[in-house]
Amino acid sequence: MSYIIAIDQGTTSSRAIVFDHSGDIVSVGQKEHEQIMPRAGWVEHDPAEIWTNVREVVGQALSRANLTRHDIDSVGITNQRETAVVWDRNTGEPVYNAIVWQDTRTQRIVDELAADGGTDRYKDRVGLPLATYFAGTKVKWILDNVDGARERAEAGDLLFGTTDSWVLWNLTGGTNGGVHATDVTNASRTLFMDLETLTWNQEILDDFGVPASMLPEIKSSSEVYGTVAGSQLLREVPVAGILGDQQAATFGQAAFGQGDAKNTYGTGCFLIFNTGEEIVRSQSGLLTTVAYKLGDERTVYALEGSIAVAGSLVQWFRDQLGIIATAPEIEQLASSVEDNGGVYIVPAFSGLFAPHWRPEARGAIVGLTRFANRNHLARAALEATAFQTREVLDAVNSDAGVPLSELRVDGGMVANDALMQFQADILGVPVVRPRIIETTALGAAYAAGLATGFWNDLGELTANWSEDQRWAPAMEEAERERQMRLWRKAVQRTLDWVDEDVSG
Repeated sequence: MSYIIAIDQGTTSSRAIVFDHSGDIVSVGQKEHEQIMPRAGWVEHDPAEIWTNVREVVGQALSRANLTRHDIDSVGITNQRETAVVWDRNTGEPVYNAIVWQDTRTQRIVDELAADGGTDRYKDRVGLPLATYFAGTKVKWILDNVDGARERAEAGDLLFGTTDSWVLWNLTGGTNGGVHATDVTNASRTLFMDLETLTWNQEILDDFGVPASMLPEIKSSSEVYGTVAGSQLLREVPVAGILGDQQAATFGQAAFGQGDAKNTYGTGCFLIFNTGEEIVRSQSGLLTTVAYKLGDERTVYALEGSIAVAGSLVQWFRDQLGIIATAPEIEQLASSVEDNGGVYIVPAFSGLFAPHWRPEARGAIVGLTRFANRNHLARAALEATAFQTREVLDAVNSDAGVPLSELRVDGGMVANDALMQFQADILGVPVVRPRIIETTALGAAYAAGLATGFWNDLGELTANWSEDQRWAPAMEEAERERQMRLWRKAVQRTLDWVDEDVSG
């Protein structure tokens, strides 16, 4: 019997998960990496640490299942999107830390580029507004600020990629013939890829001052890119699937049909709505992106609502405030009170993403009275994720013209029953959790297995999906709208905070 291994290179950790043919988890390896924050608004990762951890978690997953490379059909990769790595093709050494998707240091670059045509300057071609979120501004920052980087890039010595490309290049040989490629989903998050042609746009690259020689080759999400090289544990196993993490979760949720949607509750929160083979231009603050492309088949597109802070707000409660010692404690605190006590937390730590796109916003806790205690704060922290999701879903319904009838959910936070019930209440539609909530890694495994024939078609994958739990809305409509009205008031309090003499 053979298996698929998925490498999930995420924002806080790297994981390797072995799946069997039913899509069930056989074993898991996981290791966190350091969150490097040199100053307010800056978030970095060490690419060398990430690559070391990837190799380690692959070893963990194989050993825990008592498997070797001979048992593995293929490797799928999924990754934190938009996080930018620049490295030397000759030495394999990164020229700077990876700049993480949450990082806001490139706001000045955004402002400079937006001076001619506004933040929607490239949106008709790439589906994205100019924002610090995307990888393009990050690679420009590295070229502009790291000594000698621009000269080395123009000489053809530097490579750029999101973390999928970094992992793929190292897996397939690195300096000794490593494959420098990415898939359409990750390429669609750079600000550089034309959505219609699926090619790098030279005019935009020129505007950013990024040499085309740095960029990975754009491939489909499901094909054999190369084989694992050298003395690695998976040597000679084909690497056959790549999907950015949110698209991978959509794939793992078997949301293959036009109008299907999922919401992933991780570090951030990301709702993807499948628009089929049609490119839908959002009028409501959503992103137009690629959902997936299987080999030579037609491209499938999506609308996406990206929320910067969800699970990372719980981490902030744990690591910065010390209110909880472990993440699951927040549910215990939140469940000990009947409501939020009038407290609302808007976690605009790095501005507000969809549907607002307000980079100058900063976090706020509002509605405080002497009555409020840490339990109310904990509840408000969880509710913040649900309120933000409602805002995004309203935008999806406006753009798509077909209201969503239910929401499939996944990610670490969906184990929190209280949050899922409140999410259903505030949306007014059922929330459905699948039996396997590790849908991100599963999606990458599916993409790889489709390319190698391990699975035959999408119908086989759809048959693997099964419902675990469903939450029906129980809140009165009047109360739902009262809560949303107060949430919107809270959001207004966060706007226009950062100005010329306020940094961070």
